[in-house]
Amino acid sequence: YDWMMSYSAHPRANWVLAGVSFTESSFFPLPPDPLYLAMLMANRERTWHLATLCTISSVLGGLLGYYIGYTLFETIGEWIIHAYKLEESFLRLKSGFQQWGFWLVALKGLTPVPYKIVTITSGVVHLNLFTFMIASLIARGFRFFLLAGLFWYYGPAIRDCIEKNLLLMTTLALGALVGGYW
Repeated sequence: YDWMMSYSAHPRANWVLAGVSFTESSFFPLPPDPLYLAMLMANRERTWHLATLCTISSVLGGLLGYYIGYTLFETIGEWIIHAYKLEESFLRLKSGFQQWGFWLVALKGLTPVPYKIVTITSGVVHLNLFTFMIASLIARGFRFFLLAGLFWYYGPAIRDCIEKNLLLMTTLALGALVGGYW
């Protein structure tokens, strides 16, 4: 916790946050949330900037995931799906995309479900790129701006609560991460 909080003020923290947010949307296994939340707690004045940064980098990373699914699925895409054991999720998503593409991207982009599975599947089924972009922007923007709003409004109280209950909060966060991945 102390390391994460100290790193959140590092001069390159924004670049790292953008990089993790970008890569998580296409191939990287870890979400940007731990660093994002630490940065929100560390500097309340940058809340909206950080939400914008995460949203834009996540959507741009989603474009890479879409491209992987659209053109590189047989090589890179299948490897990513298998490496993270997302075969079952991929098949479920793929079957519903033709009818519910926009809504699947919009709703799954809000959840802790690995967003890379959504972006790659969108490319595989050749979901309309404009539809994909709008749904991604809405979902990822809502997710990051909701967290930013909560931390902007309740920041000091949240920080106190986390610091007082660090073990419980860490356990819950890891449980949510594992649950979302599962």
